[in-house]
Amino acid sequence: TVLQAGVEESNIVFANVVACPEGIRAIFAAHPNVTIVTAAVDQELNESKYIVPGLGDYGDRYYDTTY
Repeated sequence: TVLQAGVEESNIVFANVVACPEGIRAIFAAHPNVTIVTAAVDQELNESKYIVPGLGDYGDRYYDTTY
């Protein structure tokens, strides 16, 4: 990992498209000095641990497929 390679947490930026409050809290609990950049923060995780409302299945959207 970058931490094992000696990179300081304060130099790490975690970039993502959609996050949820539970995920943000988990990252900050484990790595309080990491910067998080996200385009959107959705409401929560559902019982299956999917972000609600979320994007749906990203792969299906990207490749225009459904199964």
